[in-house]
Amino acid sequence: METQEFQKRGEGTQRRSPFDLIMNQIRRKKSLTERRQRPSVTRFFRPSEDSEKRGKSSSQTKESENDDTSRADGKENLEPGGLQTAVCSDSAGGEVCSVVGWGRVKMFAQKLGKKPDSRSLSLNHCDLTATDVVELATMLPFLTLLEELDLSWNDLIGGALKALTFHLQHINKLKTLKLSSCRLTAEDLTALGEALDYIPMLEILYLSWNNCIGGNLHTLTHKLEVGCRVKELHLVDCQLTARDAKSLGERLCLLPCLEVLDLSANKLVAGGLEDLTQELKNNCRLRVLRMQMCGLQQDSICTLGNAFPFLSALQQLDLSCNKEAGGGFKQAAAQIGHLSRMQNLDLHLCCLTEEDMEGLNQVAPSLCDLTMLDLSSNKKIGRMCQQLFPSLPLCKMKRIVLNNCNLTKASYQSLGDLMLQLSELETLNLSWNKCVGGSLKLLLDPLQPNPRLQELKLSSCNLTTEDMVHLASVSKSGKLASLRLLDLTYNDTVGDQGWALFFQEVGGLQGLGELDISLRPSSRRDPSPWLDSLLSALHHLPALTDFAMQRWLLSLQDTERLDAFNKESKRNVRFDYCFSTPKPDGEEPVEQWGGSKIIKKRET
Repeated sequence: METQEFQKRGEGTQRRSPFDLIMNQIRRKKSLTERRQRPSVTRFFRPSEDSEKRGKSSSQTKESENDDTSRADGKENLEPGGLQTAVCSDSAGGEVCSVVGWGRVKMFAQKLGKKPDSRSLSLNHCDLTATDVVELATMLPFLTLLEELDLSWNDLIGGALKALTFHLQHINKLKTLKLSSCRLTAEDLTALGEALDYIPMLEILYLSWNNCIGGNLHTLTHKLEVGCRVKELHLVDCQLTARDAKSLGERLCLLPCLEVLDLSANKLVAGGLEDLTQELKNNCRLRVLRMQMCGLQQDSICTLGNAFPFLSALQQLDLSCNKEAGGGFKQAAAQIGHLSRMQNLDLHLCCLTEEDMEGLNQVAPSLCDLTMLDLSSNKKIGRMCQQLFPSLPLCKMKRIVLNNCNLTKASYQSLGDLMLQLSELETLNLSWNKCVGGSLKLLLDPLQPNPRLQELKLSSCNLTTEDMVHLASVSKSGKLASLRLLDLTYNDTVGDQGWALFFQEVGGLQGLGELDISLRPSSRRDPSPWLDSLLSALHHLPALTDFAMQRWLLSLQDTERLDAFNKESKRNVRFDYCFSTPKPDGEEPVEQWGGSKIIKKRET
């Protein structure tokens, strides 16, 4: 799903119709206040006033400030620096004077539906224009205590960042700057690099989803100087090149505090991996390294592995979605064994081979702090998981993701035998492993009376009616009382009796918030044999907020009964279903989608 997210965001930043480009140019010329039918000229100029009017306006301003202060206990319009709101109007000219100080910042943010804070200003997804950036820049002197500034997802401000960076000197306490998906240009990157001197306390920098950074990263990295405090650098999907990887590697020595480096979705960065890895060895504080979907190959994994013995603090390693990396982990496994503090290891969709798994099995006992392991979508490792499970630090594992791994019966049996030791397990995903069908009891019987399991995903596992009966029995015993999410989609092999018995005993799932029993896209079935059991069970699921049953064909009367449940019980359960509308003269019924509320998009 992460791969799909990267692709969607990438498409969103690259595909633009000519009409969009024309409209963007028009909108760039309009400021925020112009779009809200307010004159923009008054931002910078006041109408001419004689001394008498100035005095009168001043007295009115003070009265207005006193009134505001009394209503807000003296705190609302008074911020550090002693600046107050000042609003004045010229009735003769019919023009509104500009607002200064904190009140001006407050008004600017409120127009965007945001709530300002003296330490954190978030203006993401606000459709800001270049003119708005200029206006924001003039307000920075009133935000001297600002520590976080978020302008992400405003793709109209690209090319105008220089107007803002010059004024960053007024917020030299800034620690977090987020500029993801802003269509930054090479000039913007240069301006940002020159402004780094103004914000010496900067620790977190987000520049993800800015395609023009690719090939121009050196304009930023070359401005880094000794003493830089940056701890997190996020460069996801920036179309980085091998040259960018090399330039970043050359300046890593100036980032001694670096703890998080995210280079995901940059498929060309692998070409400069050797230069990057050579300098990565000196970043002993690095805790998180993400290189998802970076085009890594077998030799890339070996090259990257050379740095692992020097990264003693590394806790999270994400090398997922590198489909050509399969076979490279066999040699790099020994280096992975040096990461004794590793907590999260994500290798999903890497086309791992049995030889890769053999190497990982040997070093698994060294990963004594491991809490999360994702090996999903590696279809060749099913047999080798039998040796892997006993080698893991079972008493610490919180998340195990093995969907679509082609697990064998022996591997599944091995996992079932160890379930009793997985006392901290919170998420278990075994979807698309057919061996689970008919043997669900092997997984559920060993559960402790008070487990911490919160997410259980068993999509497309060929579950049977017997499995559902057993799931109902375990639910009734209270062993799944902590469960928050249960995914039973695409199990068309379950009979109507199985669903009916499950809903009759589902009351033990007191904490269940999301339940999905949707059928396969090619299936259509009638839920009437167990619908009464469902309606009765809903009263015993107080935490349920989302219930999906796609491709179960309900009649209009059935949909009305579901909708009536929310009204009668004063609940807000989101039902996701389809229903058939009969047509006269023997025509085929028409299928329609519906729900009690706005349907939430589901990941399948």
